[in-house]
Order: sequence, then structure tokens, then C-alpha cells
Amino acid sequence: MSLYGVMRTGVSGMSAQSNKLSTVSDNIANVNTTGYKRASTEFSSLILKSGSGKYDSGAVETQVRYAITDAGHLQFTTSTTDLAVQGNGFFVVSDTSGNNFLTRAGAFVPDSQGNLVNAAGYQLMGYDIRNGAPNVVANGYNGLQVVNINQMALQAQPSTKATVAANLDPSAAIIAGPPGPGGYTSKTSVVTYDNIGNAVTLDVYLAKTGPNTWQTSIYNAATGAAMAGGTNTFTFDVSAAGKGTLATASPKSLAVTIPGGSAFTMDLSAMTQVAASFDFKATVDGNAPSAVEKVDIDETGLVTAILQNGAKLPSYRIALGNVPSPDNLTPEVGNVYSTNLKSGNVQVGFAGQGGLGSIQSGALEESNVDLADELTSMIEAQRGFTANSKSFQTGADLLDVVVNLKR
Repeated sequence: MSLYGVMRTGVSGMSAQSNKLSTVSDNIANVNTTGYKRASTEFSSLILKSGSGKYDSGAVETQVRYAITDAGHLQFTTSTTDLAVQGNGFFVVSDTSGNNFLTRAGAFVPDSQGNLVNAAGYQLMGYDIRNGAPNVVANGYNGLQVVNINQMALQAQPSTKATVAANLDPSAAIIAGPPGPGGYTSKTSVVTYDNIGNAVTLDVYLAKTGPNTWQTSIYNAATGAAMAGGTNTFTFDVSAAGKGTLATASPKSLAVTIPGGSAFTMDLSAMTQVAASFDFKATVDGNAPSAVEKVDIDETGLVTAILQNGAKLPSYRIALGNVPSPDNLTPEVGNVYSTNLKSGNVQVGFAGQGGLGSIQSGALEESNVDLADELTSMIEAQRGFTANSKSFQTGADLLDVVVNLKR
């Protein structure tokens, strides 16, 4: 065995223990970092072939691993934009250059432009659903946009549909139709919105014109004029099978065009005529422009703006990404991860689908570092470094003895 080999082996051991101490120090420094994943140093021996009667000391090499799939505990907060993933998956974020990464650090807040960014400045990505269902690309980031709170505000949505749950009183007297301001059995009003968010009130008049027969007319409350297509006759089936629901041959809706707005359909398929007083409830889509009061995010990642006028505007769907081997992701600056050959390609989807976890609003995932374990590992690394230094020192002392033999 070579004394130089002894010294080199000692240096190898000190270097390995230094690497372990480095990961321990990094873990301790990030014990309170949201979404941080613990790093560990794994040792493996490097053995040299030795001849008969002689042993050549080898070395030790290290490999750093990350416990990315080891979830941290949830810490609940009072902010609805603080997000945590329960289960598999990562938030998709981007930097200012448009590069996409994966992260579990979900402490998002709006910046000066309304973009949701976390503590490291990465922007949360999602699909814009204001114009319909998104075109999701399963194996890439195409179609994702930065989730922006400001874009949810001051946007008018024209009314296109109302869903009605109503009951007409069968004991009402029969009158001549069609109904209108001059004569009717029952009357109610609904508020709709035109293309720029102006409220348009529609008056709905109903008249019982015969046994189990009613006429309905829609008027523009502002002008008092009947609206084209807003008048029709509805009949009810009072047999044992029908039980006061609309007859099979009866119309089920009314269609008008809102002044300055869009085509509007009033769905009356749930209207009944049973032994009860008149009742009319309508759920109308559309909204007037209004500022955002707060943002609500559900477990599926649906981002809904709650406007100051009480309207709810679904705007984004947060995307989650995952890879076949998350523990092999490459850590980057800012507590984010990038994909590589070992981790596999990214797969993008929605929370609760395809094996992805759910999103918890008002919570953050804590670091998965156990401080007691790290302090124990620190002592182990310190003792190991000291022992390897003694091995190096002993080899150096013996080399001095060999050199002094000539004197």
C-alpha cells in the first residue's frame, strides 16, 4: 500500500464529508422555506484492485439526492392566493424570460401588474377559460398564460341565458291574452346585461288563458314594448304521469334579443303548475363591469373573481405538472425544478385528474426538513471529517519517517 494512497484516500473522505456538511447546511438554512425539499448526500465506495499481499486504498464518492416526493406539512394562512398541492404534482411557473419550471412553493401574491408571483418572483401559470374550455397540451406548456388578477376586473359579460324555476297558480282566474301591462295574472322582472355591461330589465307577464294553459310575454321595462319572440303559449300535463309539469308538446323556452346585447334564451323547462301560489326564481348569466373584491380558488384550481357587485367570474384554471421520476428533477435557483433525461418529460393536467393531487387554497407546504435529523447528520459529518483528517495526518507523519531514513 502506498502512503500517497493513504493520504489521497483521506482527502477523498474529507471531501465527501464536506459535501455532506454542505447539504446539511443548506437544509438547515431552508428549514423555513416554503416548499423546500431536503437534500441528502449518499456515499459509495470506489475500490481499487489489489494484488496478492498488498492493499491499495481506494476512495469514496458522493451523490446528492433530493427528497422531492416527500411532502411537507401544510400551514394554513388567511390568503386565498396561498396555494399548496395535496398529493402528486407541481405548480407550473415561469420567469420573466418566459422559461417554465415546476415548484411546490405556492406563496403567490399579485404584483404591481396583477400577476400572481411567489416569493422568488416566479409567475403562476394557468389556462384562460373566459372564452370557453382551454386547449390543454398534455406533454408541454403550450397554451398556458400568467394568471393575472387585474384582467378579471372591469369586464362586462353580456347575458345569454336564464334558468327559471317557477310555479303558476292553477286556481287563478282565466283571462284573455296575450298578457302585458294592460292585463295579466302574474308578473315578475329579471335583470340582464348588454354587451357593455348596462343593466337591462325585462318584465315577464303571465296570463292563464284556459285550463292548464298559460301565455307568457317578455317586455322591455325601459320602453314598455313587447320584445320580438318573447310571447308564447305553454300547456301543462296534470295527469298522474305529468303531475303539473310542462306537456311534452309544449314549448320549453323563450328567445329574445337584449337591446344592445346578445341573443337571450329563457329556459322554462322546469316551470310547473301545481297547487301552490305563484313563484318565480331566475338565475341569469352575465355581469356589469366591476372591480375585483377577492379571488376564490377551489380544489380543482378554478380561479374565480368575486366582483364588488357580487358577480362571480370564473377566469383561469391553474395547471399542475408532473414527471415520471420527480426525485430526479434538477433544482434551480428560487426553489423551482427543471426537467432532464432522468426525470422524464413533463405531463400537464388539472388537479384531481390523471393521478394529480388537489389544490388547497389558503395553505402553504412547509419545508420537509427535520431539524433534529440535520443536527445529528452535522455531528456525523464533523466526526467523519475529523477521522479522515487523522488518516491523512498519519500518512503524512509516516512519509516524514521514510524521508528521514536517509539522514
